[in-house]
Formats: sequence, structure tokens, C-alpha cells
Amino acid sequence: MPGVDRSSFSRAPVCVACGTQYPEAEQMTECPVCRDERQYVGWAGQRWTTTAEIAADHQIRFEDAAGVMTMALQPEFAIGQRAFLIPQEGGMVMWECLPAVTDAALERIAGLGGVQAIAISHPHFYSAMHEWSAALGGVPIYLHEADEEWVRHDSPFLRFWDGEHFTLTGALDLVHLPGHFAGSTGLWWKNGPRPGGSLFPGDALYVVMDRRFVSFMRSYPNLIPLGPKALGRLEAKIGPLAFTDLYSAFEGREIIGDAMERVAASFARYRDALKG
Repeated sequence: MPGVDRSSFSRAPVCVACGTQYPEAEQMTECPVCRDERQYVGWAGQRWTTTAEIAADHQIRFEDAAGVMTMALQPEFAIGQRAFLIPQEGGMVMWECLPAVTDAALERIAGLGGVQAIAISHPHFYSAMHEWSAALGGVPIYLHEADEEWVRHDSPFLRFWDGEHFTLTGALDLVHLPGHFAGSTGLWWKNGPRPGGSLFPGDALYVVMDRRFVSFMRSYPNLIPLGPKALGRLEAKIGPLAFTDLYSAFEGREIIGDAMERVAASFARYRDALKG
């Protein structure tokens, strides 16, 4: 797959705690994402690496997750999220992003038909999005404009959208799900991979361990809950969406079947907990 030169990206600093890549020219002393109350600086202090160093001792594993192709770094690195490859006419859409690019992964993606666009839910998963775009031939990166302040690279491939919905393809919509971040976004696959459609909510909805419910937090690692007003706004935005399945950004955390009902029950359970 032909790509834009990404050699400068491979030398750019990457935060070990969150996996965010910053411009090579910046003299980084601390990671803004980790200094924010939603994330954290590791107990050993701020540490940096590069995507070249990550790729040298990590592989990108491709797996089928209940009908959807996923990619994840192995061994796990930083936050440990996975990315999804959503098949569409004209090429796949890459939903979410990883902190490193490998040649083997690019070859696998090319064999699957290539990627036409990248879309990401929120700044914790921006990772190495600019390097991925370059490696995939300069494909556009779709982000909600409410989170533009978190982007440190200048790139001709960035596409900021606003409002509540953005049509990405005939079957894929980006939907605004604020709460965890002001611009938190979900991907709504209206007719796939199974009849009834699916929702990929990033961290706006977090599938909990029993996989029968989701939860809602401003910060997951620091246990800052989402307040009642933010919860109500999020529920109002989820309400009009129809979906059978829900896919979290983390391996194994899916709700397959009756996901709308499970999400509605989760909102009710959370409200009851807030009331004490």
C-alpha cells in the first residue's frame, strides 16, 4: 500500500502511559493528556518512547470480535485499546487508533482492501493517528471539533466535524456523545455486522465486567463519575439510535444482542446509584 513518508513520525515522542504521539520538533517534558485529571502520569514518572521502538518489540494482532475485525498491540501497551476495521464500499473505515504502525499490519490491511478513512472517539485514543494516516496513503482523520485543542500536530489530513451527527458512509454515522470528553464520539454502524446494527461508543459507554451493563465516567482510572446533568445529556443522545450490539474499545467487552435494552437499564441503574 503506497503511503506518505512517515520516517519523521517514527522518531517522534510517544508517551508510555497513554500512547499519545507528539511532534518530533516539540521538546516534551510532560504529556498534556496524562496531566489532565482523566488520565495520570505513571508512578515511575513521565516516560517517553517512539513508534519505531514500540514496533521493534510489539506485534499488531488481528482478531475477529463477534463479526468485526480488530487490531491490538501485543504485548499490551499504554491504555491497551483496540482499533476496528469496518468494511465499507470503497475501503474499510478504521475506528479508533493504536500507538504504533508496523509493516506487517500495513500488508494485512492492504490484503483486506485498504482503509479509506480513520475516525476516533476521543483524545485518549488519538495515539499515532498522524503516522497511521501517512502510512495508509494520507487518508482523512475525522475528529469532533470540540476536542481540537488536544491535537498537537498540523496535518492536511485532519477533518474536524461539528454538530450531533456526521455521515461518514452510507452505513456509518459519527454521533456526538459528550460527557467523558466534550467531543466524545461514537460510531453507529446502522446495518452491521448483524441485522439491527451496532454502536461503537469509545469511552462514552464502558462495558463492565459482567457484560450485561455499561457505566459512564468522566475518568475511569481516577474514578470520577459522570454527574446527573451530563448523564441526562448523554442519555438523550443515545436514545434515538437503534442498535443490537455494542462494541467497547477493549478486548472481550462487547454486548452482543439486546444492547439497547442493556444500555437503557444501565442508565436507570446509574441514576438510582446517584440518588443513594
